[in-house]
Amino acid sequence: MSNLANVHKCGLLEIILFLLAILFGTGCSICSKTMMGLHGTNGTYNEDTGEPTLEVFQKPLFQTFGMFVGMMFGLVMHGVVLALKIPFPGYDHYYEDDDDEEEGGANKEGDVEIPTEKTSLVSGSKTATDGNGNDAVQGGGDGGEGGSKEIPLWMYFFLAIPAIFDLAATALCMMGLQYLDVSIYQMLRGSGIIFVALMKQHVMKEHLHKFHWVGVFWNVISVVIVGATALLSTSTSETTDVTPSETFLGVCLMMAGAFVQAVQFVFEEHVMKMDVPAPPLLLIGMEGFWGTFLGIFVMYPIGYFMPGDDHGSYEDPFNTWNMLVNSKNIQFAFVIYFFTIFFYNLFAVLVTFMLSSVWHAILDNFRPITVWVTDLVIFYYINPFFGEAWTPYSYLQIFGMAILLYGTAIYNAPNDGSLLLKGQWWAFKINLSDEYDAIRREQEEAEAEAKWEAKRQEFKVRTRSSFIESPRISVHTQSLRGIGAQHN
Repeated sequence: MSNLANVHKCGLLEIILFLLAILFGTGCSICSKTMMGLHGTNGTYNEDTGEPTLEVFQKPLFQTFGMFVGMMFGLVMHGVVLALKIPFPGYDHYYEDDDDEEEGGANKEGDVEIPTEKTSLVSGSKTATDGNGNDAVQGGGDGGEGGSKEIPLWMYFFLAIPAIFDLAATALCMMGLQYLDVSIYQMLRGSGIIFVALMKQHVMKEHLHKFHWVGVFWNVISVVIVGATALLSTSTSETTDVTPSETFLGVCLMMAGAFVQAVQFVFEEHVMKMDVPAPPLLLIGMEGFWGTFLGIFVMYPIGYFMPGDDHGSYEDPFNTWNMLVNSKNIQFAFVIYFFTIFFYNLFAVLVTFMLSSVWHAILDNFRPITVWVTDLVIFYYINPFFGEAWTPYSYLQIFGMAILLYGTAIYNAPNDGSLLLKGQWWAFKINLSDEYDAIRREQEEAEAEAKWEAKRQEFKVRTRSSFIESPRISVHTQSLRGIGAQHN
């Protein structure tokens, strides 16, 4: 098995995408939390005072529904990218126009492609070398042609699967949260990275190196520290009336939700790397479309008929709509949430596309910490009603953030800026030098083979194209070339 399996180059573009995903992920979490605390009116008035009736806008199903509606914007972007042939990760447009190919965009002479500036725009595709020295394209499907091949009809229905996973994971986590403290919720939700890593190794048969598993381990430790901090900061339990059996049920539901979400991440990575891959924007847009469809015809009917505190229902969609229509503050908050959740999902899927589903799970583990830091800023500098104060245990959260960065730097090896475990004191005497050396050797061999192949293709193109008739060459010269070719 190749040592380059699951070793992804983390360059400037990947770093920017990861940071943007953290930025918008933090933004959508803050918006979600803020919307839960907003008050609005549903259009009714108090009979005694004549003033509008105010309610708290605690609508978790609406936020899930709004997420899917926001993701549908990906279909608009998908259409724009295709129509205007905009370079975008997962899309190649250079060979779609036969005239452009004949004019040098992707000219071929006897199965040899003439490399040009236009054909070099294989956006988002990355080539690695397998154990036999053959090129294997990662992240963009076969030949980096994600979005270029004609997408079959079945693909549009096939992309309903991640929407189902997303809805199922959300429902399981919401049901489990009824029996658990938020701190336990954070810890169990962060355990999804374990399921992602296990499925990458045993289901997708993609080998993870020892340093990958060490990085995953420290990511889990950071999540436990952050969850423990929230637990210590809570003076009284939020679920004192919950029985041990109900707590066990809550843990099972949360673990099931984390597992289903891990399946979603791995499935999204797989569907973008199939023989006929789904481009990232189409994946996001169709997941949003099917999620919206299931939200209207499955999620909301169940939420409406399930008993609860929202006018007799778990969540009353009619009351939600009335509050949205009659409350300007909720409308404003939803518009911000709409765009932040879309761009978060966009950049998160691009992280999966450019790197892997494990990186997507690592990204999600960053969110509780970045949200906490943002809450501190909001509390002390903007509005203490929506923020979070510093506690004696906040130092533990800083320590958890340091552990998370430490684990991520280990997982990112052997790229620049990563931490290599070579027996140092901070590596706890773990020495994986042999793994790093084997990867370096294969990377150097792959680069040398790629350069040699490029020169070989260039030589073929030059030798074949030298006999192509050109209107700028005289008839006499063309005749001499023809005679020489016959003698050869």
